[in-house]
Amino acid sequence: MTITPTRLSGCYILDPKVIQDARGYFMESFNEKTFREATGEAVHFVQDNQSFSSRGVLRGLHYQTGEHAQAKLVRVLQGEVLDIAVDIRPESETYGQYVAELLSAENQKQLFIPRGFAHGFLVLSETATFFYKCDNFYNKESEGGIIYNDPSLAIDWKLEASELLISEKDQFLPTLDKARKIW
Repeated sequence: MTITPTRLSGCYILDPKVIQDARGYFMESFNEKTFREATGEAVHFVQDNQSFSSRGVLRGLHYQTGEHAQAKLVRVLQGEVLDIAVDIRPESETYGQYVAELLSAENQKQLFIPRGFAHGFLVLSETATFFYKCDNFYNKESEGGIIYNDPSLAIDWKLEASELLISEKDQFLPTLDKARKIW
C-alpha cells in the first residue's frame, strides 16, 4: 500500500496494492500498523458506514465537534465520487483549504481525513456505493456542517448546480465563518 500525504497536514491518500488474476482481485484495504508506521498517526476505527446514491447526489460538508470529532477513512465500493476534505482546524496553517480526490471502484483509492476536517462527496457515476470507517461513534448533538457552495471555500464540484441533488438539511448549512466550531 502506498500512503501519500496531501497538501493538508494529517490528510492522506491510500493507494492499496491490488492483486488481480482470472478469479478477480484481492487487496488489503487497511492495516493499522502499516498506517501508523507510514504516517505517525495512531487511529483505531470503531464504526463503519455505507451509503448508496445516484448521480448528482452531494452529501456534506459534515463533521462532528468536540469529544465526538471523527477521523474517517473513505472509499468507493461501486461507482465514482469526487471526495472533498476541508481543514476547519482554527490553528492550522491550511484552515479553510480543501483537497479534492476522485475515488472510484476502479482506482481503489482511499482518503484518510483526520479529526478537525469537514467532509463531503459528490456522485459522478450513475450510482455509487460509498464506504467509510470512523474512529469515534456518531453523536447527533455534535453534528456540524458547512454549506457546499460557501464562496470562501470556492470548491469546484465538477457539476452544474442544477445537476446537484442535496438534502434539505444540507441546503441550509451555514458558511464556514458561521459554522459550529470543531473544538
